[in-house]
Amino acid sequence: MEWHRGPQAASDVLRALLSACVMLSAVVHLDLWANGMKSLDVVGPAFLLNGVGGIVLGVLVLVWRHWLPLLGAIGFGVATLTAFLISTTPGGFFGVHEEWVGIPVWLSAISEIGAIVLGTAAILVERRSPATSSTRRATATAAHS
Repeated sequence: MEWHRGPQAASDVLRALLSACVMLSAVVHLDLWANGMKSLDVVGPAFLLNGVGGIVLGVLVLVWRHWLPLLGAIGFGVATLTAFLISTTPGGFFGVHEEWVGIPVWLSAISEIGAIVLGTAAILVERRSPATSSTRRATATAAHS
């Protein structure tokens, strides 16, 4: 087995870290769902969906080398973090009022910020990879011929 170098190696590392962030948030949400959130009408099913969807996204980021899982992971991070931020406002989120207290809150928030940053970085790195650039050059050359 040969190790990747350059942009391919950077992409591999970014995808691995991104997958870990998404899966960490997913596992935290599954744990919170199992320990009481499942009894809430709207938020309970959302926590379960978040957990299962995050695990699926985390696997897809690793096995499907396409930009769609990266975009999905960014959306996951944005949506989940936004829902939590809304829950910390006086109006709450579907009757749930949260505070910036506790290990699950901080694990989720940090991993969701990580998903947003790492997903964006992975898209940028993969857009600039030599394989993509050479494909663009070959297409442009063929179009001008």
